[in-house]
Amino acid sequence: MKAIPLKDIKFILLDMDGTLLDKYFDDYFWEHLVPEKYAEKHNITFGRAKEELFKKYKYHEGTLNWTDIDFWSGELELDIPALKEQIKHMIEVHPHVEDFLKMLKRHKKKVFLVTNAHYKVLDIKLKKTEIGKYFDSVITSFEIGYPKERLEFWQRAEKRLGFDKEKTLFIDDTEEILRTAKKYGIKHILFKTKANSKIKPKKSKEFSTISDFEELMDETVMPRGAPPS
Repeated sequence: MKAIPLKDIKFILLDMDGTLLDKYFDDYFWEHLVPEKYAEKHNITFGRAKEELFKKYKYHEGTLNWTDIDFWSGELELDIPALKEQIKHMIEVHPHVEDFLKMLKRHKKKVFLVTNAHYKVLDIKLKKTEIGKYFDSVITSFEIGYPKERLEFWQRAEKRLGFDKEKTLFIDDTEEILRTAKKYGIKHILFKTKANSKIKPKKSKEFSTISDFEELMDETVMPRGAPPS
């Protein structure tokens, strides 16, 4: 991985699901639990339920509906927030994430959580993980009015957060989102390859990658003894 000059970076933008938190929770929820409940409700097989649901998922991917659990509750006639609460014990932070966040605070960086997650899901996850204390601000695509896949999200996020694109690092596990951020002009981009701990890490031909935040704790990337910025 090409060294990221953290000493020159003032702002850190971090995605939540798959980047800071293990995406196994979300994948299990949408690929197993929801199809199971949907099959029960409509008296169909699990296989058919998955087939129907995956078509619906694909149709709304990349839109605000994609992560809007109120939308999905109505669309699927299931209480999605209640189902999330049932398995919230499965929500886990990726290894070394808290060490990385603590390091950023020591070095006086501005740290922002930027997520497409619905605010109800955000609330559940921040309460379970207790990582909210590390962020200077948290914004969701629902506040902004556009998903992170759209340039409009970044235009509004910059106005809201006041980051300098030339001195910003953004880390996400979705390449399409990283492409949009890069197109917008964010200088430092990293792709988080190990989104789901149970699945082999993805590779990227476009972006520098990390699979574990321990890689950013290396002294060649940001010396521990460096003066605060």
